[in-house]
Amino acid sequence: MEKDRRGIFQRMPFHQLDINEGKSDIGKEQLMDQELFNPQSSSVSSSRIIYTPSTFARTSLLHLQEVGSLQAVHPHVSQREDLVSFLCFIVLSGEGELSYEEQTYQLGQGDCVFIDCRKAYSHSTSDNLWSLQWCHFYAPSLPAVYEKYKERGGRPVFHPDDIASFTSLLSDLYNLASSSDYIRDMRINEKLGTLLTLLMEQSWHPESVTVSRKRMELAAVKEYLDEHFTEKIMLEELAEKFFINKFYLSKIFKETYGTTVNNYLISKRITRAKQLLRFTDMTVDEVGVAVGMGDANYFSRMFRKVEGISPREYRKQW
Repeated sequence: MEKDRRGIFQRMPFHQLDINEGKSDIGKEQLMDQELFNPQSSSVSSSRIIYTPSTFARTSLLHLQEVGSLQAVHPHVSQREDLVSFLCFIVLSGEGELSYEEQTYQLGQGDCVFIDCRKAYSHSTSDNLWSLQWCHFYAPSLPAVYEKYKERGGRPVFHPDDIASFTSLLSDLYNLASSSDYIRDMRINEKLGTLLTLLMEQSWHPESVTVSRKRMELAAVKEYLDEHFTEKIMLEELAEKFFINKFYLSKIFKETYGTTVNNYLISKRITRAKQLLRFTDMTVDEVGVAVGMGDANYFSRMFRKVEGISPREYRKQW
């Protein structure tokens, strides 16, 4: 995971991950690497794999950079900045602290961290020495994914409901990285995708009773949109119908569903339009009217914006 404050990777096996049995060539290389790093250091007992993905994986997939686990032996601080990587780690036991984006977070057993390492950060164990499981990973698309994560309420630190899902995935990544599987990078991409899904699912910050009640009301708003998306719907009228301030409605709808009310309506209409284009003989103009986009030019423009092609080209392709 990290260098200690002296810039040294640590050697010493960690009990949760056995690197001494069933080693592949990669596992042997890892052990050789550990021998090269300072074997006398005693800040942490760790087991890590520094991974080198293929060129294809580096440019096209979610790819692993490092994965492992550690047990702190003495208090220490790890810090970095301008690292082109994203870090996810779970506190298995003990306590510590994370400094990130001018905020300090107290960490304890079961806490999960997910941060953009291009920004300065540091983390340190307390006297209640912690044990961690982690991975560093990256993809060309990951900065945009992380922005969406934050937009939907994700925080650098949260306490997941099910820590076992995370530790199991991190162990799977470790085992894959040390394997000789010929499609290893594809399997790692799959596991990292699952990790991102878990992070999205379980990272919501605690909400007040008032906000929770508003989100329940929002479910009724979404249900109304699902049933009436072919009709003309104005944000002001929608807000009045459900007795919600229109600005608050816009804010909380985007936080909850990851899109604006207008874009949600457009998505519903385009999806329905694609069904009609494929499975009916309706003209393009008739399809536009049927999905609530009576202006033919507007319908074609929105369809092209979403799908990248015109309605007629879509019908021809499918």
